[in-house]
Amino acid sequence: MPPRGRKSGVAPKATQSTLAFHGASNKVTKPGTRPQSKKDLLAEPAAKSPKPEVVDVSTTDETEPTTAEAAIIEQTEQEVVAQKVSSAPEDDEARRISETMLQKYWTEKEKSRQGPKVHLQDLSLHEKILRNWDMSGQYGPCTGIARLKRWKRAHRLGLEPPIEVLAVLLKEQDGDKISVQRSHVDELLNSRTAEV
Repeated sequence: MPPRGRKSGVAPKATQSTLAFHGASNKVTKPGTRPQSKKDLLAEPAAKSPKPEVVDVSTTDETEPTTAEAAIIEQTEQEVVAQKVSSAPEDDEARRISETMLQKYWTEKEKSRQGPKVHLQDLSLHEKILRNWDMSGQYGPCTGIARLKRWKRAHRLGLEPPIEVLAVLLKEQDGDKISVQRSHVDELLNSRTAEV
């Protein structure tokens, strides 16, 4: 079908104004809206803003674990039971690592960097090694999983995680410190802090 041509005669009057982006007189506004003058704005009483809702943070019970903490504690307990049933060769090797070997491992890590990590100076050697382990992304995500389970998974996948990390985890576990199984990043993400 051929396209329709224009009819001859008078063109209909344009009802919409043309947009122009230059000049103050070419400003297009919606019909019925008028800019208010400063006098009108000052004369109107200020609208009352609603009061922000105040939440009493002190009433929350910080002794009960969050869902993430409970899941990590459960994962750790499962790993401990599995270790008691059968000891893997890497567990035996990790238990033979001494504190001096751990210190040597950390010194080598520090030498490979351009400068020392100043923010870690107040932490123990074990905590430094574990926080470095948390931030090593090549072994998988560190949130939502116990450190020991993450190490075992990385080992099972052939990622060759450092045996020194397993040694620290087992030493802390033998000292009945299950809280060390939770990564520092997980603690930061799930912390309950009062912001005033």
